[in-house]
Amino acid sequence: MKVKPEFDLIPEDGWRKKIYETVYLSDTKAGKIFDISLLILIIFSTVLLMVETIPIIKLQYYKEFYYAEFYITIIFTIEYILRIICIKDREEYIFSPLGIIDFLSIIPFYISLFFPVWHFVAIIRILRILRVFRIFNLADYMHDGRFIVSALRHSSRKIYIFLLFMVIFIVIIGALMYVVEGGKNGFSSIPQSVYWAVVTITTVGYGDISPATPLGKLLSIIVMLCGYSIIAVPTGIVTSEFRKRRGSDIQCSRCGNEDNEDNARFCKICGEKII
Repeated sequence: MKVKPEFDLIPEDGWRKKIYETVYLSDTKAGKIFDISLLILIIFSTVLLMVETIPIIKLQYYKEFYYAEFYITIIFTIEYILRIICIKDREEYIFSPLGIIDFLSIIPFYISLFFPVWHFVAIIRILRILRVFRIFNLADYMHDGRFIVSALRHSSRKIYIFLLFMVIFIVIIGALMYVVEGGKNGFSSIPQSVYWAVVTITTVGYGDISPATPLGKLLSIIVMLCGYSIIAVPTGIVTSEFRKRRGSDIQCSRCGNEDNEDNARFCKICGEKII
């Protein structure tokens, strides 16, 4: 089965077409080897970037990290250039989401190379891990992602109202706790008390601030109990929207058939795409 290319801009026969088949297609031996090699390089680069942030290891192997990243970036740069020169309409790739990710994964190194003060931008290299979407052809499942985004968008009004209620509730609780504790025990201001309210109601519980008065502890119990019920509200809103939208999508738009499975992608009668 031939893998669908990302860009329908196949060049004429020649060296450009051979490069195209290698870097964009995975149904050839060269394409499979290229994808596997690229995957290994992406994983290695990501692990390298994570380990590099450990101070002791970075100080001991600073040069090794630098040269490893230098050669990895060169390889990704060559691959990026090959992807551009082997297609007809180069802007199609350059300004595509995957093309932008490819560019952002290599440019930080060059910025830090010429402007050492901006070395912190090198962390953007972690975006390389997003390139697995291309290797595993995960872009074919973007419709499922759009389904989730659509459900969130349609339930956004309810979520906004809920968040507004939460903000008001947290500010009131923070102000009450400030009064109850008398500005002591870490509740030195209303903003600090609001911080405590957020940490408590989300059940995170850092423990850096805690009430000491009996009334403050009672208020804490109420806030914690409210936290468990409040967390379930946005989940229920979005889940309800998922069910509603999935229920409407099960019916075929072409023949009107409703006898389709919940996870069906195509109508069992006429073959029309459902999801």
